[in-house]
Amino acid sequence: MDNLIYILFICTVAPLFLLLLLLRKRSKLIVGYMLIGIFVSLFVSELNTILLNFFGGDSLYVTTVITPISEEIVKAAPVLFYAMVFSDDRDKLMTIAFATGIGFAMFENMVILLQNIENVTVGLAIVRGFSTALMHGVCTAAVGYGMSFIKKRRKLFYCGTVALLTLASIYHGIFNMLVQSEYKYLGFILPALTYIPVVYYQVNGHKSKSV
Repeated sequence: MDNLIYILFICTVAPLFLLLLLLRKRSKLIVGYMLIGIFVSLFVSELNTILLNFFGGDSLYVTTVITPISEEIVKAAPVLFYAMVFSDDRDKLMTIAFATGIGFAMFENMVILLQNIENVTVGLAIVRGFSTALMHGVCTAAVGYGMSFIKKRRKLFYCGTVALLTLASIYHGIFNMLVQSEYKYLGFILPALTYIPVVYYQVNGHKSKSV
C-alpha cells in the first residue's frame, strides 16, 4: 500500500510540475502552492500513522483532537513563510493558503479512497470532494487571511499566529467530530456554509475596487 501511495504521489505531482514551468506570475503561484499542499499531505499521511500508533490506534480521539492540530500547523507553515519573506498582501495570502489546503485535500482524498477501495462509492467521493476538501481549503485560507493583519502588528504576531492556528484546529476538529457522529450531514454542509460568505466577500470586494 505504501508503494501505491508513492506511485500515486508521483503521478499527481509530475504533470502539475510540468504545467508549473509554463505558467507565469499569479497562476504559477497558485499551482506552486497546490504542489506544496500535496507534498505536505504526503508528509502528514506518514505523521498521522505515527500518531495513530502512538495513541494506541484510537482513531476517533486522534482524528478529533490530534490530527486537526498537526495538519493545520503543517499546512500553515508554507503560508507563514510566504507572509514573512515575500508579501503580506491579503488577496495573495488567501489565494495561496486556499491553494495549499486544496492541494493537501486532493492528495489526502486519493490516499483515503485508495486505502478504502473496497468500500468506495460515488457518494463518498462527492462528500470528500465537496466537503472534506473544502474544509481543508477554508481552514488554511482563514489562517492566510488572518496573517495579513498580524504581520503588520509585530506585538500581536506570535499570539496572533497561535490564535489563528487554534481557530483552524478547532474548526477542523469540530468537522471531524460531526462527520463521525449522528449529525454527519451537518458536518458535510458546514464547510459550504463557511465558504459561500468568503466567495461573496471576495467577489464583491474585487467589484468595489474596480469601480
